[in-house]
Amino acid sequence: MNYWLLKTEPDVFSYQDLVRLGKDMWDGVRSFQAVKYLKQMEPGDQAFIYHTGKQRIIVGVAQVVSHPYPDPTADSKRWVVVDLVPKYQLNHAVSLKEIKADSRFSRWELVRLSRLSVMPVLPEYWEIVLNLATEKQ
Repeated sequence: MNYWLLKTEPDVFSYQDLVRLGKDMWDGVRSFQAVKYLKQMEPGDQAFIYHTGKQRIIVGVAQVVSHPYPDPTADSKRWVVVDLVPKYQLNHAVSLKEIKADSRFSRWELVRLSRLSVMPVLPEYWEIVLNLATEKQ
């Protein structure tokens, strides 16, 4: 199983929208690097859902439930989507500010490449984020 981070504008599509729908496709990705990562996703992989914009927080966990397939909203076959289902919302969101302040994350794309909308999460980063979300209780 692999771990990912998916960014979204919460005013456009939030983690709560995914919860309400129960399942949806992650579409609209138009960065070649982000699409490269989408193409590596497999059913069973897990993803942090990150709200961009003013929030800049990791709010929940979703599971990939499909292999990548052509984005039906795109006019080119180079773009792909995956289907996601919500797993759980974090009890306490983890902010970008917290992540940037923690030197353990210094090599993560979330810190280094702030515009990238889809990125891998190393297993150790995954565990640290989950621990940060728990420690806030």
